[in-house]
Amino acid sequence: MCGRYAATANPDELTLEFEVDDDRLTEPTRSVLVNPQSPPPGSPDHNMAPTKQAPVILTRSPRGDADGAPARQLRLLTWGLVPSWSKDPKSGVRMINARAESVLVKPAYAKAAARRRCLVPARGWYEWQVSPTATDAKGKALKQPFFTSRDNGASCAFAGLYEFWRDPAVAGNDDPAAWLTTFTIITTEAEPGLDRIHDRQPLVLDQDDWQAWLDPELTDVGHVAALLRPREPGRFTAYPVSRAVSSNRSNGPQLLDPLPASELHGVVDPMTGEIIGSPL
Repeated sequence: MCGRYAATANPDELTLEFEVDDDRLTEPTRSVLVNPQSPPPGSPDHNMAPTKQAPVILTRSPRGDADGAPARQLRLLTWGLVPSWSKDPKSGVRMINARAESVLVKPAYAKAAARRRCLVPARGWYEWQVSPTATDAKGKALKQPFFTSRDNGASCAFAGLYEFWRDPAVAGNDDPAAWLTTFTIITTEAEPGLDRIHDRQPLVLDQDDWQAWLDPELTDVGHVAALLRPREPGRFTAYPVSRAVSSNRSNGPQLLDPLPASELHGVVDPMTGEIIGSPL
């Protein structure tokens, strides 16, 4: 799965790298959070967590002009998909990920997979490795967080889906509070090496696939399925980081710092399979 990631780029960087036509990050949007988001939505966030609003790239026609040319937009969406038919937005907490193997057939995702696909830009993602040798004071296996990113320094473009949910309690379609726009990140089987950290990873699309993935006119199931295929391994680098990232209150660039080998206990090296550090 993918339950945390780092979204460290600023809007100008995203606009340039992803060739965005329309930056709409400043538009008023509905949030599901009780307290103000920290860091504020749209600013660099080194510990993006479910229910937060995150920058997402999608292609849509201009508002009020169905015949207008589709534009690549940068928008704030809430992480955790809420299908349009949901009775309330609470279901989004359970739908932060969608499996590539079943996303085209599951009712909660199939319509979005056909027409509402998006890119979720990220510096990289966090995943927790269960130690085969080290345990805590209660005898439970230690979990060591890793950070994984593109080995060439480019942003990760997670394949995602988005949905619009209309709140029947709010009158008027023009009221931003009436609409909740949400997204989910598609995951696939982890590639060799990364599978020593976790058995799943986000589906990261290369730039050559961005246009097709974002095209709302590409609705052929066979073509979409081809974009969901596993990629060749070797695009990523992964290393252990501080357990501070486990708290959604932790944030800042220090979360991306590699953890010294002296602080590792029973950690499996993703590349070699070697166990680093003695059990506690």
